Amino acid sequence: MTAAARPSPPAVPLSKDQTRIHIGTAHRPITKRAIKLTDALDFWSFAGAAANVAMQMARPGVGYGVAESKVESGSLMRHPWKRARTTTQYLAVAILGTDEERLAYREAVNVAHRQVHSAPGAPVRYNAFDRDLQLWVAACLYIGFEDTYQLLQGRMSDEQAEAFYVSSSTLGTTLQVTEEMWPATRAEFDRYWNDACAQVSIDEFVGGYLDDLLNLRMIHWYLRLPFRNLLKFLTIGFLAPVFREQLRVEWTAADQRRFEHLFLFVAFVNRFIPRFLRHCGTHSLMADVRRRIRKQQNLV
Repeated sequence: MTAAARPSPPAVPLSKDQTRIHIGTAHRPITKRAIKLTDALDFWSFAGAAANVAMQMARPGVGYGVAESKVESGSLMRHPWKRARTTTQYLAVAILGTDEERLAYREAVNVAHRQVHSAPGAPVRYNAFDRDLQLWVAACLYIGFEDTYQLLQGRMSDEQAEAFYVSSSTLGTTLQVTEEMWPATRAEFDRYWNDACAQVSIDEFVGGYLDDLLNLRMIHWYLRLPFRNLLKFLTIGFLAPVFREQLRVEWTAADQRRFEHLFLFVAFVNRFIPRFLRHCGTHSLMADVRRRIRKQQNLV
């Protein structure tokens, strides 16, 4: 994995081979019912968390919004554990929460987002209430869940992918994305995703922020050393070619084989771990959200 010159954003439509990671194995049936987004709530999904941040920040409006944010309490670099909690709780609420819980979390996030906007004359203009940027972030989150599920269970058929996609709109509508904005079908989502990926562009400023993230410079060195190389490997493995190009990293055929073999092993082990254990982290997060709402404590 070596550095290369950072390319310009593509000027031609992108293909699925450029915008999605490779899933080699076919789906291994685990149930006769339709697959839902909740089936992807597995603790292994955290393996692609840093990659998802990089994907989101590859859109300049999101990248600058995160890197320049004045909301110190929510800064990933200053408060990484708190930011990890609030992000994962947002996902838990969006997927498992009631309408009232989603509303409560939306209002809490809105308080922080009101401070996130570009200064007059800034080279990159952004606003945290920009619905187009929120749609991009939600789409990245969906890609993360789908990729993780398929790495663990195998590539879904078109029918399975459609059923999986149906319940995903709350990833965006828990904030300002409307139901009408969210692509209605899986095929429409693919078209949106390929078009949106043509707008990714990581400059030196955002690239430096992501380099700090991938090198875990926000945590103590004694935690950083044992996990840094593994995080880099997993992060680049979870990124589609268009994002790897923008980050100036190389992913070889040997890297891909190691990545796929790792998840073949993880998927095999996962079969022997009870579902309630693999999903217990999400339910614990929801319990904490409900406790915070009940006691009127800060959610973010």
